[in-house]
Amino acid sequence: MRRHLYRAAGLFFVGLGVVGAFLPLLPTVPFLLLALFFFARSNPAWEQRLLHHPSYGPPLRQWRERRAIPRRAKIAALTAMGVSVAITALTAGWPWVLIPVGVMALSGSWIWTRAE
Repeated sequence: MRRHLYRAAGLFFVGLGVVGAFLPLLPTVPFLLLALFFFARSNPAWEQRLLHHPSYGPPLRQWRERRAIPRRAKIAALTAMGVSVAITALTAGWPWVLIPVGVMALSGSWIWTRAE
């Protein structure tokens, strides 16, 4: 039963990763990392397929081996966060802009300090 739940969760996160490949502000690789976690516990063959994917395999392997995020991905993530802060500032205004600013400060600093 647990194996089926892990497989379903892995498929769910692969689906979110596919959606993220087409929507600019939705991340792809973090969802695929979660899919790897669940596939490692339910279907190792699918885990290997993700790790050997021509586009997404290299960043997934880098994270697994060294907890590394490529510089290009860091810049893309921080840029997307900055755009969301700007959109919130323009639409919701003060004090609501403080929420994404706080999230960006915490998560952005964590992302930037990862190995490359």
